[in-house]
Amino acid sequence: MKMNVDVSGETVEYIFAGSGSPGIVLVNGTGGPVEAWFKIFAALASERAAFGYNRPGIGASSKPVRAQTLDEMVEALRDVLEAVGVPRPYVLVGHSFGGLIVNLFARLYPEEVGAVVLLEATSPEDVRVLPKYENALQRGIKALGERLMPAHPLAETRHVEESLAQLEAAPPFPPIPLYAVTGEQHPLRWATPDAQREARARHQRELVKLSPLGRQVMAKKSGHFPQFSEPELVRSVISEAAKMAWRDDREG
Repeated sequence: MKMNVDVSGETVEYIFAGSGSPGIVLVNGTGGPVEAWFKIFAALASERAAFGYNRPGIGASSKPVRAQTLDEMVEALRDVLEAVGVPRPYVLVGHSFGGLIVNLFARLYPEEVGAVVLLEATSPEDVRVLPKYENALQRGIKALGERLMPAHPLAETRHVEESLAQLEAAPPFPPIPLYAVTGEQHPLRWATPDAQREARARHQRELVKLSPLGRQVMAKKSGHFPQFSEPELVRSVISEAAKMAWRDDREG
């Protein structure tokens, strides 16, 4: 059941079920609603506390009142987790652009994070490198989308460069369990330049190197949404991350 909480002048719609530490925190990609987790949420909540939410402008969450940079989104998420009472340490699961959010969260607050799952996650290199390989069709689709559905001036897509600068200025990623789930299939392979696909695959491998405890998991039947096409695989990875999560009593 979806609920609302008011934090820092904003209304945030969320789902929260289950109990037990570590708490699983599901972070959507750009524009993604909390329903994106419907195939795995109940199973996760049967094992331990599970939380998902809609960022500003999605579902019943209020529209953004501040520029949605990574810093802002991390702080807003921390405030909501505290208000809702999600138990620490957190297992942060970031899909697509949500991967950048959990990447910064873990760097800024390593004592609060037990493990991270990057689910077909965006890397900083994706943002800067992939557009260089765009073809005319991709550029045309992007321009058409912006004309038909222009982003809110405060939306995260309007502040990407500032967000990347914040990530680059942050401390190193902590040495915690890290899983990068990468889809092997590409739904628009025929329309995607080989150089772009190769760069994306390389960036996924580089994400694993953020932590000495990093591991890549290939979703052989999936494209960009493994939580839809291979939900059991994604659930099992998150469950393993929760079991491996570093606790407050960890050594070192």
